[in-house]
Amino acid sequence: MRKILFSILTLLIFGSTYSQEFNSTVTIDARQTGQTRLRIFDILEKSLQEFINQTAFTNKDYSELQKIDCSFFITINSYDSDRFQANIQVQASRPIFGSTIKTPIINVKDQDFNFSYTESQPLIYDVNNYQSNLVSVVSFYLYTILGLEADSFSLNGGDSYHETARQIVNAAQPNAGAGWQAAGVGFSRFNLNNDILSQNFAQFRQAFYDYHIKGLDVMHNDTRKAKENILESIALLKAVNDARPNSVLLRLFFDTKAGEIQQILNGGPKMNIAQTKEYLYRIAPVHNNKWRRIKY
Repeated sequence: MRKILFSILTLLIFGSTYSQEFNSTVTIDARQTGQTRLRIFDILEKSLQEFINQTAFTNKDYSELQKIDCSFFITINSYDSDRFQANIQVQASRPIFGSTIKTPIINVKDQDFNFSYTESQPLIYDVNNYQSNLVSVVSFYLYTILGLEADSFSLNGGDSYHETARQIVNAAQPNAGAGWQAAGVGFSRFNLNNDILSQNFAQFRQAFYDYHIKGLDVMHNDTRKAKENILESIALLKAVNDARPNSVLLRLFFDTKAGEIQQILNGGPKMNIAQTKEYLYRIAPVHNNKWRRIKY
């Protein structure tokens, strides 16, 4: 009887709880305000890190080894009372199978990150209700990270997370302004999420999956095949660029992966990559300094 009662109590206490998904670091840089010693910046940094690392954003159990490494670097440009004008850089990575190396899955700098915050303000995520621009922006990127990580393991595997990110966009648009609206060919959170879920970018999702699963994740036992598959992924991205030049997704991919691609193409088995270099020059000219350093 005691065992039964203990089992029921355990279910009541733990049955509806889930492990947190992120192993995150948050850094606040307030040097531009000239007020770096203010207590508010330390409290904001600690509160955000606790919010990310202690909130369950999914109904899945994550072991410590499965948690996603990510970082949020926030630069405060100006501060007045409870109003902050800032930008945020978001980075995340996932392991490469058969190695101790991790590969970046997102590296994005978002310039439209203005928000209000007070020391006593609780940070609460509610997908159905807009709470604050601070919570909405951070939550949007957390679900985008979850989506991209899942996409890298399973074709379109992150759809449910990207759909949740879309809910955050929809809830924030009437309330938060800059960064949430469609922005032509420029960057916005709306454009990023809309492109990920658009059928117009199905080839991008395919290339993203192939690059990781058929490329990086087989490097440990077949380097030549892995490199060939990565070349094919880049060719697929070239097709995406032909149809949708200078898209947010392509810029995000190469801002995240340019250094890694340069290392991969410079290393491993020798093969003719002249065509691939031409694709890279065309797709991501902002990284031409890296492409020029690729030898073959």
